[in-house]
Amino acid sequence: MDQLRALKYFVQVVETGSFTQAAALFSVPPSSLSRRIADLEKSLGATLLKRSTRVVTLTEIGNRYYQQVSEIIKSLEMTDESVRSYQTTPMGVLNISSMVGFGEKILLPLLDEFSDLYPEITLNVNLSDQLSTLARDEVDLAIRGGYAPDERVIAIKVMSNDFIPVASPEYIKELDFPLDALTLQQHQGLYFNTPVGPTPWLCEIKGQWHDVSAPAILTSNNGDWLLQKACAGKGILMMPKWALASQLSSGDLVELDIQPRLTVTQNSSLGVFLLYQKQRYQVPKVKSAVDFLVARIKAMS
Repeated sequence: MDQLRALKYFVQVVETGSFTQAAALFSVPPSSLSRRIADLEKSLGATLLKRSTRVVTLTEIGNRYYQQVSEIIKSLEMTDESVRSYQTTPMGVLNISSMVGFGEKILLPLLDEFSDLYPEITLNVNLSDQLSTLARDEVDLAIRGGYAPDERVIAIKVMSNDFIPVASPEYIKELDFPLDALTLQQHQGLYFNTPVGPTPWLCEIKGQWHDVSAPAILTSNNGDWLLQKACAGKGILMMPKWALASQLSSGDLVELDIQPRLTVTQNSSLGVFLLYQKQRYQVPKVKSAVDFLVARIKAMS
């Protein structure tokens, strides 16, 4: 029995839920594919799949076997691609995931330049603030704000992600500075809503952390809308400095002097990270993108 082929057949049946669809992907008769998997089960002495006229599902031991085998197959495929692509022209589809605001303001303009340099790479870019897992979601590169992730990937910090408080000149014209953080309850707050909730306003006073958030008049995951409201004088906004560069430069928004200094987390290691799987760096399309983006984004910091 060709065990590797049988394993690939098994994984594809699980992921498509159908012997017929899996067979079509390999251009073999369903009966041939079914026999291979039956031989695999016989060699293991275990039933991996429950078969019926409509659906194919995993047995308990089949599910455990699939979790282990699918990772092995993916690793083999990545190794094969790395070998075939070694010292060749970067080409193929490059899957990139990025948080929305950073993607729109920084990443997409850089990718225009990247496409000119590497015309044989086809970009597939997904902007989302939902966290993605590189292996599961078939992402070559991901850009995320926050902390270095725990998953087993390479995480390069390309930019700080410090949040700063801002407001429009109209909003602050009657205020005295520096503002006392403990008086922010008297103000109006505009809050960016992350996948884990709105960002709080925190400060440290005599070794104790305090939530000094102003009452919210607007909460949204749309950064541009929040910026419009802040520029219109509707309240105080906390956002990453990179996201505010245009408004600070034009004078539409002003960084506020608030004491003690505000932050959105007790952790001081906030950053923007470029993530990729270590073994994927050997693939030319991934290596070219990692090297290009790291150099360009760090130069902007």
